[in-house]
Amino acid sequence: MLAKGSGFLGTGLKGTPLSHFSFTCRREPRLLYRRCLSKYATNVLGGPLGSATHRMYFEQRGDGAPLSPWHDIPLVASSDPTSSKEYHMVCEIPRWTNAKLEIDTKGAFNPIRQDVKNGKLRYVPNVFPYKGYIWNYGALPQTYEDSDHVDADTGCVGDSDPVDVIEIGQAVSARGSVHRVKVLGVLALIDDGETDWKVVALRSDDPLASKVHSVGDLESHMPGILHATVDWFTKYKVPDGKPLNRWAFDGRARDEEYAHSVIAATHDAWKKLVATEKHTKFSLVNTTVESSPHYLTPSDASNAFKAMTDITPGQMYTSHRLPQPSPNDAYDSGPDQRWHYVRTGHA
Repeated sequence: MLAKGSGFLGTGLKGTPLSHFSFTCRREPRLLYRRCLSKYATNVLGGPLGSATHRMYFEQRGDGAPLSPWHDIPLVASSDPTSSKEYHMVCEIPRWTNAKLEIDTKGAFNPIRQDVKNGKLRYVPNVFPYKGYIWNYGALPQTYEDSDHVDADTGCVGDSDPVDVIEIGQAVSARGSVHRVKVLGVLALIDDGETDWKVVALRSDDPLASKVHSVGDLESHMPGILHATVDWFTKYKVPDGKPLNRWAFDGRARDEEYAHSVIAATHDAWKKLVATEKHTKFSLVNTTVESSPHYLTPSDASNAFKAMTDITPGQMYTSHRLPQPSPNDAYDSGPDQRWHYVRTGHA
């Protein structure tokens, strides 16, 4: 019996449009690979990375029950109130890569997929002297930047996404990996008139984690990283014909206490969102928030996932061969590997 809504794929889960349980690759084969990451595992369906049908789903390690990386991975990494506050980060984009991957807030179980704009897969250009994303880039689970709320400090509404994290540590994180991070501060990008918070964080297992506690420590231990970060975000859309990005606070990072307040506010906004009875913009299906109208038991979630994809989670992992994308012989079929030189007028 399915929790909170009978006839799950017949009439749809209460509060969740039936379209959120469709999968564009249903007739394509299959699972391509599976990888275990701490408490969680990921599996890929559809085409290879660099194809519009590529999806990376998350599941609970052990029982294979599907879960949402947005709604089901806890925001706070420790339940011990006496420990230093650390958060979970879901890595969407490893450092030095160009594909713009993100948690799909509209698809059931919120897989990681590549963003599409104007019918084309999105890649960030290489703005000299940078190559792709210059940090591990991801999201804080169980957060939401509310598009109906005007922030008192930035004067802009939120961008309708989980809060972004730039993890500046030494290791290149794997796509879909989940890490404990310590928060150092936050930047406030103004993107198309919306507040787009960029939390600056460091993996808790990074060699510098015991020495770097705030953005004020970065110039001593990682000189230039904040300047490069602001420069990168300011310029990265210019090769696509967009103007330079703007910032709140003149591009200055706010400290860790301010960042914690931003995270707390966006976590509260997420709580309100996931409790919404009916919502047509996002998929709010989850397996952990029992008070939510969109809650499914793990067994019901497994049945829903199988009905959606023709794959039984945790069982059909027979193929471990990942097809390689075709050679990048055209700029519109893969990342643009050229350098782009951007003049800001301040040089």
